[in-house]
Parts: sequence; structure tokens; C-alpha cells
Amino acid sequence: MDERTFGRSQQHASVVGLGTWQLGADWGDVDDKEALAVLETAAESGVSFFDTADVYGDGRSEQTIAGFLSGRPDLHVLVATKMGRRLEQIPENYVLDNFRAWNDRSRRNLGIDRIDLVQLHCPPTPVYSADEVFDALDTLVEEERIAAYGVSVETCQEALTAIARPGVASVQIILNPFRMKPLREVLPAAREAGVGIIARVPLASGLLSGKYTEDTVFPENDHRAYNRHGESFDVGETFSGVDYTTGVEAAAEFAALAPEGYTPAQLALRWIIQQPGVTTVIPGARSPEQARANADAARLPELPEATLTAIRDLYDRRIKDQVESRW
Repeated sequence: MDERTFGRSQQHASVVGLGTWQLGADWGDVDDKEALAVLETAAESGVSFFDTADVYGDGRSEQTIAGFLSGRPDLHVLVATKMGRRLEQIPENYVLDNFRAWNDRSRRNLGIDRIDLVQLHCPPTPVYSADEVFDALDTLVEEERIAAYGVSVETCQEALTAIARPGVASVQIILNPFRMKPLREVLPAAREAGVGIIARVPLASGLLSGKYTEDTVFPENDHRAYNRHGESFDVGETFSGVDYTTGVEAAAEFAALAPEGYTPAQLALRWIIQQPGVTTVIPGARSPEQARANADAARLPELPEATLTAIRDLYDRRIKDQVESRW
């Protein structure tokens, strides 16, 4: 699989990575055996970038990755984790002592001395403007606890604020055919600055797979059941913030745009891969079959201009007004 570079850090990532929130929690139950099978299949399919966080399953996702990689010393996988959501979400908690404590825990979970990439996990907006926060992150690099750092953001403005920081290697942001606003300013700014873009929620929490209907029932421990209105965290993380009824209807239109040989999910991933400035896209997978199909999107032909135009038209007609004012 093709790899792309995070310009500032010179680290490499496969164009399709693997998001491992599903392997920790909040997406229904995934047993350990299935989780390891997902990691194995992704790696065999050329995926060389795993994204996780210290709160996914309270460390379960990090530990699962560590268990897998310990048995595969032949693999060269860039592992990115996140930190910052283990305490109340107030700027005062984003200090060096907490960073060290969170980093110690993640390094234990991952079984390594230095983490490839650590990202602030969608912190309060003022954090992105605090010099002392980035001084503390620089200290973690100097102490060789981490090789590089980045941020995960909710809004385009947060992304632009972070890109202006000289030490930021990557920005993780929601980007998919139902969330196009980052294309206007964020991706061009990142390209200019040499900042990598990690595209998350690429399938709009599964909407863009075309599998769901108004009658779909999600498990109680799945955020698609309990966070539809932002009850537990930012509603933009669930179905990209799109009203479910609208999303299901728009997803059916989207699925009809898939060229021969593409699934709707692969259409969404291929669309993201083609956006200038994207370094890697990180779909999750609950089964080996999903992991393989996601990786295969990197090998499909580029989408023709007519398809790209039709996707833009769908977004402008059905989605844009719901999401652009918030994120």
C-alpha cells in the first residue's frame, strides 16, 4: 500500500490506516480474538498506521495493539495514541505533570519506552492557544517519551490554530463526504505547513456504508444509540453530526454513486484518499472482512470527475446546512 509522510516529523503512514476505537469500547462488543484478527488482517493488507487512545476501553485498545505487535516483530507499524480525556475537560488539567502521568500509562499499555505519535484528544478550545501546553509537549519529546505530537480536533478553527504551532506534526479531523468543510482552509494550510492530516470518522459512523435504515437498532453500549444528541461527548463524533433520518436518506443516494467494483464504504474512503493534503484515513473495523475491504480502497482506481461532482452536489443539497455552522 502507498505510504505518505507527516512532513514535519518525517514519519510514514499507509494511506489507509486503522482506527481502533471499536476494539476498545463504545461500538458494541468485540471479543479479544476478533480484535486480534482485525489487527492481523489490517497488517497483512498493508496497513502500517494504527490509531488508538488511552480511554478506548480504559486502555484495552492500547493493550490489544501491544499484544498483537509483541508477536509480530517483523512489522513496522506507526502507533499513534491520544491523551487528555482521563480528567475533567478543563484547560487547567492540560499541564506537564498530567501529561507525564498519562504518557506513563500509555507507554505501559503499549509496552514501549517511546510512543511514535501522541495527540491531544479533542481538548477544550482554549488549550490550542496556550503556549505552556505546547511547551509541555516539547518537553515530552526532549525526554524521549514521545517521538512527535499532534492534536485531534472538533472544529476547523481549532485545526488552523494548531497548524500554526511549529511543533505540531499532525492534525486529526473529521473528514468524509458528509463533512467537507476542512477542504476549504484546513487541508491547504496543513499542506503548506507540512502538517499531516489524519482523517477520522471517514464513514460517518457507518452511515456511508449504506447498511443502515430507519429501523436499525444499535446496542445500548454503542455510541450510535446513546450519543445521537451529544449526551456523552461532541455530537459531531456520531454520524458526523448529521440527523440520523437525513443521514440514512442521503447515504442511500451516496451508495447509488458507487462505480462498478466499489462498495459504498470504499467509495467514501477513496474520496478521502484523493483529497490533496490527506496523509492517512483511519476507518475502524469490527471484523477481518471489514478491515480487508477498507484496505482494498487504497488500490481502487481514482474516482472520475463526474463522481466527485455528484458527491459534492449531494453534500450541498442534503448535509452542508446541518454541519458547517458547528464544526
